[in-house]
Amino acid sequence: MQPEKVKMDKELLCINTEKVYDWILNEATFDLSLADLELPINPATGAQLECDDIDVDTVTCTVEPAAVDPIVILDRVDQHFVIDGEPVTLQLVNIRKNFEVTISVNLIPELGGTTLEVGTAEFTRCEQVILCAPDGTDVNVTYTDLDCFVCTAICDPTTTATPDELDVTVTVRLCQSIQSVFEVTLEIVADFCQPRDLLPIAPCPAPTIPPQCPVVFPNTAASGDKY
Repeated sequence: MQPEKVKMDKELLCINTEKVYDWILNEATFDLSLADLELPINPATGAQLECDDIDVDTVTCTVEPAAVDPIVILDRVDQHFVIDGEPVTLQLVNIRKNFEVTISVNLIPELGGTTLEVGTAEFTRCEQVILCAPDGTDVNVTYTDLDCFVCTAICDPTTTATPDELDVTVTVRLCQSIQSVFEVTLEIVADFCQPRDLLPIAPCPAPTIPPQCPVVFPNTAASGDKY
């Protein structure tokens, strides 16, 4: 049997949390041109790849926030508005976002069709949003979706002295949640949480008996024979 939960009276509590001053969802799409990406070495043979060795129709991309400073809040400037007849001061927030995009391509079937990474490039995009984000608040940007696709891909043969190059245009689409928040200490009346009930799972498995062969043993008919 599970122990009964202890009913506790509500208590006045102080908790540390974040107050959300403003919150918007924002979608953005932008194009990126990546030129002169040198084709890599074929890892199977060690030979320098050429345009004829790759299937240019299989060029793909992946995009990720940069490992260092993916989001930088540059500044915020007060802007005065009249909304529903009431004057209000909001902030024009300038945001810089840093990304890394990686380009990959497949070898032709005759060379095994392996997917190889061609190169990675860093890029930056900036945007402005209007928020209630006065000085002292933090602006948090969270990507709810971040994806890309290759719009065009062209392989340029070069001289024998330099590797052939790939020129790619990429379209990046992102959906983001942008909040302005401030740490606060709140006084609330609430119940304390209680542990949940244990799941109806036995802590140890019950002993099991191997399947028997009653047709063979014990043979009740044979055991009744008299000799």
